[in-house]
Amino acid sequence: MNIPLSGRLAACAGLVFQGSRVADIGCDHGYLSLHLLQSGKASHIYAADINEAPLQSAIRNAEKYGFKDKIQFFLSDGVCNVPRDFDQLICAGMGADTIISILEAAPWLKNKNYSLVLQCQSKTPVLRRYLSENGWRITQEYVLRDGKFLYTVMDVDYRPEFSRLSVGEWYFCPGLLDDPSPHTAEYYRYVVEGLRIATAHREDKEKLQALKELEALPDTPGLGFLREEQT
Repeated sequence: MNIPLSGRLAACAGLVFQGSRVADIGCDHGYLSLHLLQSGKASHIYAADINEAPLQSAIRNAEKYGFKDKIQFFLSDGVCNVPRDFDQLICAGMGADTIISILEAAPWLKNKNYSLVLQCQSKTPVLRRYLSENGWRITQEYVLRDGKFLYTVMDVDYRPEFSRLSVGEWYFCPGLLDDPSPHTAEYYRYVVEGLRIATAHREDKEKLQALKELEALPDTPGLGFLREEQT
């Protein structure tokens, strides 16, 4: 019996490495956790949600699909009640402020033994800035379309020795330049147009700097897909 999975959750699953012990934070209905077990990608799951109703839904689905013995469920605000012996943490379907609050409450995650899979629903530049300024490095990022909206999913690890992102990179991460997704150029145009609108009638030094950097990107080697679309 196939487990239903949205495009966003499928993209998150694609960043989980084989045999990983996963903490699925904000697990909701539990479909991502179940898919990771069904596909053999995850060896064990800690599934957590801050609300009782979605957690009970996840438990019922685990029973339905026969994976209840391979998932431990936790009513938890972020990772506060979750055991720490996992490899990868997934936060999907949350805004930047919520993801940041989860990381802020768990400084022990700043450890090279952990990696994060993050799918941000809103204020993604705020999340990229926070990660960069707190020692986290975005190792991969991909654009996807789910319904009418464009999202990105990112793989993140703790590497404070790496340089911080520039202002423009808060809005369009360097990792996206390696993204073969057909939606990458569309995402670039969406970000640039949003910055143009935001700076059209008022001065915002941060956004103006970001816009300046991003408008220069088509002259950068490796961005042929953007140059082609603008000719």
